[in-house]
Amino acid sequence: MGRVTRSGSTILVVDDDQSVTASLSLLLKNAGFLPLVAATPERALELLQARRIDLAIQDMNFSRKTTGEEGLALVERIHRLRPDLPVILITAWGSISLAVRGVKAGAFDFVTKPWNNEQLLGIVQTALSLAHGKPGERLSREELDERFDFSRIVGSDPALLRVLETVGRVSATDASVLILGESGTGKELIAEALHENGRRAGAPFVKVNLGGVASTLFESEMFGHVKGAFTDADADRTGRFGLAHRGTIFLDEIGDLERALQVKMLRVLQDRTYEVLGSSRSCRVDVRVVSATNRDLLQMVRDGEFREDLLYRLNLITLKLPPLRERQGDIPMLANLFLRHALESYGIDRCTIDEGAMRWLNGLEWPGNVRQLRQTVERAVLMSGKRSLSRDDFVHPDLVDPGKDESSLPPVGRMTLDEIERAMIEKSLAHYRQNLTKVASALGLSRAALYRRIEKHGIEM
Repeated sequence: MGRVTRSGSTILVVDDDQSVTASLSLLLKNAGFLPLVAATPERALELLQARRIDLAIQDMNFSRKTTGEEGLALVERIHRLRPDLPVILITAWGSISLAVRGVKAGAFDFVTKPWNNEQLLGIVQTALSLAHGKPGERLSREELDERFDFSRIVGSDPALLRVLETVGRVSATDASVLILGESGTGKELIAEALHENGRRAGAPFVKVNLGGVASTLFESEMFGHVKGAFTDADADRTGRFGLAHRGTIFLDEIGDLERALQVKMLRVLQDRTYEVLGSSRSCRVDVRVVSATNRDLLQMVRDGEFREDLLYRLNLITLKLPPLRERQGDIPMLANLFLRHALESYGIDRCTIDEGAMRWLNGLEWPGNVRQLRQTVERAVLMSGKRSLSRDDFVHPDLVDPGKDESSLPPVGRMTLDEIERAMIEKSLAHYRQNLTKVASALGLSRAALYRRIEKHGIEM
């Protein structure tokens, strides 16, 4: 997986330490860039006004002041002079908070000393690629599908297309991406599309649901352990970062990560190194980081629940997925897709959704978004047994019609949620002849979750 550089791009290196400028100049030159050096902020500003410069790398500390304020002031002046110029900051680990202030002031990203050459070059290439992109470009769904593989993402609503355009632009880079959106909006599908359309396609895509990782198991789960590291560690285990090496790691539910564990996550994301539990050996990892959450991380930062420096390490690019109620034009397309999937899964020959039902579905709020629509269609197919589904086949207590208050809704209490769940499991068991693996797959459950529901409902096997 070779790195494609923009040959001839001029990069300004700003640092008063000659050993640093010499090292960076050699690294950049060998990578195909044209380095320029400035030892002072004043000289950096002169060069920016006199030469065509594509990117700047600057230290945050200069000899006359060691607090970093001079470096911060330079970031602000560069941003005023060249707001489109990507600036990458270099700082010590203990000064990450200062680098975060620099990012707020307009810098593109930051690295800590001692930097990793490959990681730094990756950030440089990402910054140049995004700076040369076309943020105002508006493509149709057909044009997007000609350029990228978005086959698993259904829809052509403008709100969704704007997200896909950005996915297309950044997928070829190694930029860290934070995906925001309500539960059920398809954040994992977007993460997979970023991976599959990038240079790491074909390498591992490793998903971690951080909300389901106990704090006591975090280091073992993420970094792995050696035999004997703790009680019951009877064999070596590779952690999620190790499994994702040279691929993409998807940190789902990042907002649920306990604050005490956030600094451990920050260190591996910053340094791209970690230690296996029970071993002093340091492992280097090459991964692209994509994370997702349905929580408001900025508010969590203000409330002291989420580290600001971790947020700025995660959200170089932020994608906000629209809820289903904001892309209503896609509801009929999605409903018919889920209908076809349900018919195939349950071996039903033919079934349609009538016009009245489709209009009604299109007007609902869908608090559970695409996931809720899929479950609603599957439930109607299983429970009705009809060739044409009407509105009454979809009416259910968890579907609220925004055009009516609760007092005017038709009776919907014919079956409780538990009764519907039991009926779906029983029909699936009969259809798949008690094959629990197929039943679990059809219902979107793990085998363990299916066992628990069978036991809960007292279903006889």
